[in-house]
Amino acid sequence: MTQRPVALITGATAGIGAAFARELAKTHDLVLVARDKARLEAVAAEAAAAGAGGAEVLPADLSTPEGCDLVAARITAADRPVDLLVNNAGMSLNTPFPRSSVEREELLLRLNVHAVMRLTLAALPGMTARGRGDIINVSSVSGFAAMMPGSTYPATKAWVTNFSESTGQLVRAGGVRVMALCPGFTRTEFHQRAGIDTGKTPPWLWLDAGNVVRDALRDLKKGKLVSVPSWKYKMVVFGVRHAPQALMRRVARGTRSRIGRDDH
Repeated sequence: MTQRPVALITGATAGIGAAFARELAKTHDLVLVARDKARLEAVAAEAAAAGAGGAEVLPADLSTPEGCDLVAARITAADRPVDLLVNNAGMSLNTPFPRSSVEREELLLRLNVHAVMRLTLAALPGMTARGRGDIINVSSVSGFAAMMPGSTYPATKAWVTNFSESTGQLVRAGGVRVMALCPGFTRTEFHQRAGIDTGKTPPWLWLDAGNVVRDALRDLKKGKLVSVPSWKYKMVVFGVRHAPQALMRRVARGTRSRIGRDDH
């Protein structure tokens, strides 16, 4: 019997990562990565019930070199290399930059930037040698402009989007696809866990994580380098890119969105 392709998902126990696990269980064997082993095992059991032929759990903290090395080694495993990599784990800091610390900012960069770079670089040589493979790097619409005053989160997501688009252009001729997924506000347990007040966010701005994932996979098949789920956020991104900068700065002054860590 032909083996199913392997998908490795980081930040797989909640939010968009868990939605990727549920959706990809229909077509892939899974490798699920996060820090919490018990929650990984719960998601693995759910994926198995949804049809996954196999669901490995790989506890790892991607903000550490040891965690990145562990996951990179699994990506390149000779017996079952990874066909689809979803770099979803990420975090933000609930402290404005002037009141932050070097340690916290370096933690942010290690998880949001370095881990994405490290795992993408681990996956690409094998994928290009095989002439096939896919990478989805979960970014954010916030990366298109400085819309969260004092937060360094959008800067890390701007890097993810730019990196993915640039790398995707380079490897697409060899049969490998790299895409940045840039969702907006998405309903998950994540906001409640982080103690984030979402009461002031208009209901129409919220997206469903399952729909975000299905949009992303459709856009990946189409060969898009950047996926922005939902027409409403496509309009937001268009406005951010083309509105006068003075207007955008006024809008940004009223923005007080806060995001916590999403890799448990």
